Amino acid sequence: MKRFGLRLLTRPRLDLPLLLALFLLACAGLATLYSAGGGNYSLVGGQAARFVLGGVLLLVISRIPPPVLRSWTPWLYAGSTALLFVVAALGEGRGAYRWLDLGFMRFQPSELLKLTMPMMVAWYLHPRQLPPGWKDIIVVGLLIAVPAALIAEQPDLGTALLVAGAGAFALFLSGMAWWRIGLLVGGAGAAIPVAWQFLHEYQRNRVRTLLDPESDPLGNGWHIIQSKIAVGSGGVFGKGWQHGTQSRLDFLPEHTTDFIFAVFSEEFGLVGVIAIMLLYAFIIGRCLWIAMNARDTYSRLLAGAIGMSFFVYVAVNGGMVAGILPVVGVPMPLVSYGGTSAVSLLTGFGVLMSIHANRKLHD
Repeated sequence: MKRFGLRLLTRPRLDLPLLLALFLLACAGLATLYSAGGGNYSLVGGQAARFVLGGVLLLVISRIPPPVLRSWTPWLYAGSTALLFVVAALGEGRGAYRWLDLGFMRFQPSELLKLTMPMMVAWYLHPRQLPPGWKDIIVVGLLIAVPAALIAEQPDLGTALLVAGAGAFALFLSGMAWWRIGLLVGGAGAAIPVAWQFLHEYQRNRVRTLLDPESDPLGNGWHIIQSKIAVGSGGVFGKGWQHGTQSRLDFLPEHTTDFIFAVFSEEFGLVGVIAIMLLYAFIIGRCLWIAMNARDTYSRLLAGAIGMSFFVYVAVNGGMVAGILPVVGVPMPLVSYGGTSAVSLLTGFGVLMSIHANRKLHD
C-alpha cells in the first residue's frame, strides 16, 4: 500500500505520442461541434469540461499499476452491472431508459461496461492456460451475455453490441483457435433469423431503411439520405469551416451527436476525412503497440481489446454516416457531443497509459 501511495505521487509516465493524438482529436471535435451547433459556446464549453474531467481521470488512472487495476476488476464489473439493474428498476417504462439522474448530472451506466467488460474478461483469462478451451469460452460468454442483455433491454442495441464486442475482442486476443472462432461466428450468423424476431419494430425499420432508404425519404430514410448528401457535397476540399449547409439549415438530424461526422465531411471534404482517419489509425495502432509490449496477459488482452473497440466505434459511426451500416446511435469517438462517452473513452486511455508506464518501468 505504501508503494502504491508513492506511485500516485510520482510523475506519470505518459505515452506522449498517444496523448498528443488524443489532444488533436479532441480539438478537432470541439471545432466541429462549434460549427455544427451554430456557434453555441455553452455546448462547446460543456463538452470541453467533460474532456477536462476525462483528462484528469486519465492522469489519475495512468498512475495506478495494472496489478492494482486487476485486483479491482471484479468489483468494478459487479458495480457497473449492478447499475444496469438500477436503471432497469428506476427507468421510465420499466427499463426503456438509459440514464441515471444524479441531480447535478445525468449518467449513462452502460458506458462503464465498455471498459469494465474487457477488464473482466482479461481478469478471468489472466491466470488460466491459453488458448482457452470450451469451458472458459462458455464462462466468458456468460460474463458478456448478462450485461449485454440488460443494455439491450433498455433498449440500446448499439451499445449492447459494442459492450459484447469489447469482451469478445479480449477473448479473441487470447489466442483462441480459428476453428473455434469459425464455429462461434457461424452460430451467431445462424441465430440472426431468431434474433430478428426479438427486435423492436423501429430496430427492424433501421435495417430495412439501410437496404432501401428512398422507400421512405421523409421518414425513416431521412437520416441516411441527408447524411449522404452532406458527405457528398463536401467534395475534395470541403465547403470550409462553418460553411456547411446541411446542418446550419437543419436538414441533417442529430448533427451534433450521431451525425456530426457528416458535418465534418461537408466542411473539410475528402482531405479532412483522410486526415482525421489517419489520426484515428495512429491511435488504434498505438493501442495495439502498447498491447504487444505489455508485461502480462491481463495487460495485453485489455490493451488490445480497448484498441480494437475504439476501431469498431470509428468504423460503425463512419459506416452509419456513409449509409453502409444501419443507424445504431454510436457516436464518433471524441468528436460527437456526449459527456459520458467522452469521459469513459478517456478513462480507458488512462488504463492504456498505465499499461504503457508499467512496461517502461520494467524494461
